[in-house]
Amino acid sequence: MGPKPSQPQTAELFRPRLDELINMRHPLVKLAALIDWAEIERTFAASFTSARGRPALPPRLVAGLLYLQHAFDASDEAVVNTWVENPYWQFLCGETYLQTEAPIDPSSLTRWRKRVGEEGVQTLLAASIEAARRGGVVRASSVDSVIVDTTVMPKAIAHPTDSRLLSPTAI
Repeated sequence: MGPKPSQPQTAELFRPRLDELINMRHPLVKLAALIDWAEIERTFAASFTSARGRPALPPRLVAGLLYLQHAFDASDEAVVNTWVENPYWQFLCGETYLQTEAPIDPSSLTRWRKRVGEEGVQTLLAASIEAARRGGVVRASSVDSVIVDTTVMPKAIAHPTDSRLLSPTAI
């Protein structure tokens, strides 16, 4: 026989669940339902295993925080502090009950970004695009081409007084 479905702890027995407190038509609630969290957990599984010390954080929590940080252009401290104050952010990150303590130290988000690496970031991007497509926010044809803003990319332009211009092979 498999494990029993988890029952609420005694302290949580009389606490209202987040889904009883929040507007279930809120965009972040809809997004939480559309994202393929199982795929994100599979991708992040290697980064979130802990053989010693404290148990690893849930992949959905870290993925949700990283997504919210990017979506709202927030610093590490701002995303964690807002998470404590915002039940919709907590719901997106997989919480069942309202939390009043920070789930993670803001400085550790840098380490988590390094742990999930480029593959994790690509998975988050793909999951959010697919969720938006399934939710009818974007059409599949709108992600066929990518527009790149090159204003921040380095250019092969030399200043008129640059000494490299004296050499005929430098041009």
